[in-house]
Parts: sequence; C-alpha cells; structure tokens
Amino acid sequence: MPLLLKFAVPLLLGNLLQQTYNMMDAAIVGRILGAEALASVGLSTSVQFLILGFCTGMCSGFSVPVAKNFGAGDLKQMKRCVFHGAVLSAVVAVILTTVCALLCPQILHMMSAPAELFDNAWIYLLIIFLGIPFTIMYNYLAGILRAIGNSRVPFIFLALSTVLNIGLDLFCIAVLGWGCAGAALATIMSQAISGILCLLYIWKKCTLLHPGSGERVLERRVTVSMLAMGIPMGLQLSLTAIGSMVMQASNNSLGSIYVSGFTAGTRIKQFAMSPFDALGTAVSVFCSQNYGAGKPDRIKRGIIDGYSVAIGYSIVAGLVLVLWGRNLSMLFVGPEETAILDASAKYLAAMGPLYWALALVVIGRLIVQGLGHPGMAVVTGVIEMFARSLICLILVPRFGYTVICWADQSAWLTADLFLVPTIIIIYRKICRQVFPSESYGR
Repeated sequence: MPLLLKFAVPLLLGNLLQQTYNMMDAAIVGRILGAEALASVGLSTSVQFLILGFCTGMCSGFSVPVAKNFGAGDLKQMKRCVFHGAVLSAVVAVILTTVCALLCPQILHMMSAPAELFDNAWIYLLIIFLGIPFTIMYNYLAGILRAIGNSRVPFIFLALSTVLNIGLDLFCIAVLGWGCAGAALATIMSQAISGILCLLYIWKKCTLLHPGSGERVLERRVTVSMLAMGIPMGLQLSLTAIGSMVMQASNNSLGSIYVSGFTAGTRIKQFAMSPFDALGTAVSVFCSQNYGAGKPDRIKRGIIDGYSVAIGYSIVAGLVLVLWGRNLSMLFVGPEETAILDASAKYLAAMGPLYWALALVVIGRLIVQGLGHPGMAVVTGVIEMFARSLICLILVPRFGYTVICWADQSAWLTADLFLVPTIIIIYRKICRQVFPSESYGR
C-alpha cells in the first residue's frame, strides 16, 4: 500500500491539475463567451475522447513492455522497446493528425451538431486535432518515465503546463478575443510545453532510457510485440468512446440546453474520476513489474489494495455528486441558467450511487493491460460500447434525457460482469506459470 500510494499520489495530483484545467477551460468559455459557446466546445467531447483516448491508451501500451523488462532486469530489451515505441508513436501521430483534420466537418455532422454551434465547434475541434502530436509526445514520454518508477517528474511538468494553460486561456479568450479557437490554442500550446520538458529531462537526466546504437534498429519481432500491446490498449478506450459518441449524438439531438448541461456534468465526472486513473496506473505498473520479476503474491496484494482504496473513494465521491452536483455545475454557468443547472444536477445525481462500478472498470482494465492481456481490455471496451449504444439508440427517442443520465452506469455494470472474473482467471494463470507444482484455487 505505501508503495502504491507513493507512486499514485503524483499521478493523482497531475490528473487533478489536468482536470482542473479542463474545468477552468469550460468555466472560462461558459462565463465569458456564454452557454452557446460552452455547448460548442462540449458537443465534441466524446470525439476528442475517441481520438485522444486512443493516443493515451496506445502510449500506455507501449510503456508496459518497458516496465516488464525493467522489472526483469533486461535493460537492453527495455531500451529496444523505448526506441520502437518512439518510432511507432511518431508514425501514428502523423497519420491521425492528417486524417482527423481532413475529416473534421464530417465528424461534426455525424455527431448531429446543431447549425448554430457548428462553426465554433469546427474551429475548436480542428485545432485540438492539429495538436495530436504533442498529446502523443507527452503521454509516451511520461509513460516510459512511470514505467521505471518515476511518476514525480511527469507530474511537475504537467503542473507547470496546467498553470500556463489557464493563463493562456484567459489571455486568448478575454484579452485577444479569439473565442473557442483561443481555448483550443491554449490547450495545445500547454501540451507541447509539457512534452518538450519531458523530452529534455530524459535527454539530460535519464540515461537509463537512452537506446544505444545496437538498440536503435527496427526489428520486426519487437515492432509486432509493441503494436500487439499498444493498439489494443488504444482501441479499448476508443471503443468505449464510440459508445460515448452515440450517447452524445443522442443528447445533441435534444437541444443546446441538454448539451450544455451534459457538458458541465461530464467535466465534473471527469474531475471526480481522476483518482481512479491515477490509482489504476499505479496498480498496473506495480503488477507489470512484479509480473516481470515473477512475484504473483505481490501482484495479488497490489490488486486488493488498489481496489480497496478505489472503492472507498468512490463512495465518498458519489455522495458529493448527489448532494452538491448542482452547486458544482455553477462553475460553468450563472445561477440564472436554471434549465442547464437542472440538467447537469440530474445527470450527476443519477451517477453518484453507482460510482463504485466505474472504479471497478477503470482499475480492472488497467490491471489486465499491465498483466499482458490487452485483448481482454478491448473486450471490456466492446461491452461498454454496445451497452451504451443500444440503450441510447433504443430508449432516448422515447424517454429523452433521463436515459442519458443512466446510460453510463448501465455500461459500467455490464463491463464489470466480464472484467472481475477475467482478472481472477489471469491471476491464477500467472500463478500456475510461476509455481506449476502448486495449486492456486484462491
């Protein structure tokens, strides 16, 4: 537990800072530019999650072999993985940036973007897509630093960029008057700075991660193994996002009031789930290193401790969402916007009692990834996608926004029914590999 928390706290602080920026970004847009601008920024949230979630998941996948080889003491193979991950990240960045920028208008049409919001939504989303290389650079470099146990440095750089981000937001929107485009430019500039700082730190201070001339050679075997880990981890987040896109498209069709309310509620939800992401990453790296070191008992201890903390936190966070969701929503719009506040509060109040189910999903899928089974995380993403999509497509036309408020929880519970038994099966398989003569029925 002390090791997990020591590793997780910088991750948590970094996530909280990042989500604080996201909330401040929405608050600045909503308070200065108005509810319509807030809806323009918010209606593409699930699209951003689809693309940027893939990037984040892929980079996390590329860092798993680094952590495993570091735990096993095979530094040469670790450096080969670092080099291959860097090359593959650069290739994916070029492809994704080009495709997403070209298809930006079609994506918004697919999302049922209201005509009055389209122009602001298009310029905001286009600039975010042009910043994809910076997103990938930071997430990959931060991932390999965490893989060797260093979560403090990525947090420091993220903290600096977050403060700068909020300042740039105010400058670009309030002073320069660049509107939604200014909010997007502030985001990608801060991401670029955090990525560059990570690169300089690794170059100057972390020679352990420097591939030598013998490790800077592309090998088909290593490339395939890296892609086999990175692509499924990216896809599982993207598959989850597809369900969220269907959900958001259904919500967009209900009008700008519900778009704004949903945007405010989603920002609060993302902030509240920051501890899950941090703790899940810590447990994943811990399990991956101990998997490489052949210590299944420590894997079990890490899983139990991680879940215990996450579920305890989820109960407290759920109560906050139920009791103070409306008050928190006033960060984004004024008290006179009663319809928007009602919509946001309804969304958060429905989510609070089942927030523990989200803890099981987030922690669990990162555990199976860290233990070398990204395919199982993909299956979890598929389950979430179908659950959200079917509920929204079938029930939203009849019951409206109430279905939107319960779609996430239905997807979490459905995924948990698959994920929890899967973790038990994977753990027992590892125990049989390490101790083939012993029986692990626990």
